[in-house]
Amino acid sequence: MAAPGRDITVALLGGGTVGGQVARIICENADELASRVGARMVLTGVAVRDLARERAGIDPTLLTTDAASLASSGADVVVELIGGIEPANSWILSAIGAGSSVVTANKALVAERGQYLHDAAEAAGVDLYYEAAVAGAIPLLRPLADSLAGDRVRRVLGIVNGTTNYILTRMDEEAADYAEVLAEAQRLGFAEADPTADVAGYDAAAKAAILASLAFHTRVTLDDVYREGITDVTAEDVAAAKEMGFVVKLLFVAELTQGGLCVRVHPAMVPRSHPLASVRLAFNAVFVEADAAGEVMFYGQGAGGQPTASAVLGDLVTAARHRVTGSLGAAASTHGDFNLLPVTDATTCFYVNLHVIDQPGVLARIAQKFADHGVSISTVRQDGEGDDARLIIRTHAARDGSLYATLADLRSLPEVRQVVGSMRVIRGPGE
Repeated sequence: MAAPGRDITVALLGGGTVGGQVARIICENADELASRVGARMVLTGVAVRDLARERAGIDPTLLTTDAASLASSGADVVVELIGGIEPANSWILSAIGAGSSVVTANKALVAERGQYLHDAAEAAGVDLYYEAAVAGAIPLLRPLADSLAGDRVRRVLGIVNGTTNYILTRMDEEAADYAEVLAEAQRLGFAEADPTADVAGYDAAAKAAILASLAFHTRVTLDDVYREGITDVTAEDVAAAKEMGFVVKLLFVAELTQGGLCVRVHPAMVPRSHPLASVRLAFNAVFVEADAAGEVMFYGQGAGGQPTASAVLGDLVTAARHRVTGSLGAAASTHGDFNLLPVTDATTCFYVNLHVIDQPGVLARIAQKFADHGVSISTVRQDGEGDDARLIIRTHAARDGSLYATLADLRSLPEVRQVVGSMRVIRGPGE
């Protein structure tokens, strides 16, 4: 507990886009924040890589390049906004070892070593918060971990990467191809020069691990998440989805199935009637299905300096208030302890686009391959004729492993010129 009248000291590791906003708000809104915390928050230092760079809103006398010393200085709260695994991991452990509570926006670190950091914080009697690691300004992690703790969550799915959602929105609305829209997104600053972390699904997978851990009270790491990006999504896939009443999104899905919990990231066709289908451009949304609460959706801006700073400050105020009152937040819960299943055990519906030879008996032979693996066909549509014949097939729910075995058999059929595309189809609410 802080002594009556004592300031709450804050050490900030990182003075970039988000760090600069955090520092500015702490200084400019000091009186208002003090009324919420019960004591004044005072910045003791801001660790940066380049002292010469101008940083609006940050007192230059606070700047230092010695992040390690600042992390271990014993400040009441250390805020880590550097990113990456190391040296951020070492600095956070140093801060915890020095008795500091920690606030971080480091999704990669939390996804990989979150439980270890939680254990260290619990042993030291300090707080560890990371609301800003997922979905920017959307209040999401604590509602999942705390507000729904008494409920049984069945499925959590959503859009947690703004870059890919921007690209897929443009492909859907303008019938553009992937490469064209990616180049545009890079020009506009929605995508990095090297967009791999986003378009290959790494960013979403890290967030999926965090969300699944909290929603299902089970230790889930990045290695437990199946990952598939959007680089193979074609304009034809998007057009086919549109014709069938769907929109393509890069989704994370964490759901209970027979035998345990499956967590995955992949493109999926979402019914246009589903609330997630209306999430456009760089916005994020997470949809929760639970026994008592029913269906709940969280929506908002998922990235950017101000939205992310808002989430950081929310955690910072909570951690600072706990310092004033001598209390702690709830420790990480792993009471669910579900078995983690491979994606081949997931059950879902599929869309399959086949380029086939147009002759009698072809459909029957293709249907037999689906039946051989226990995959039931829901609908079939033929487009074109002769050398340009296409079969668009939707299946009923089946195991992923069974569908991929079916696709392997289809590729061996002489009647199938090419498996043009395949994609999972997400059921609508209540289905």
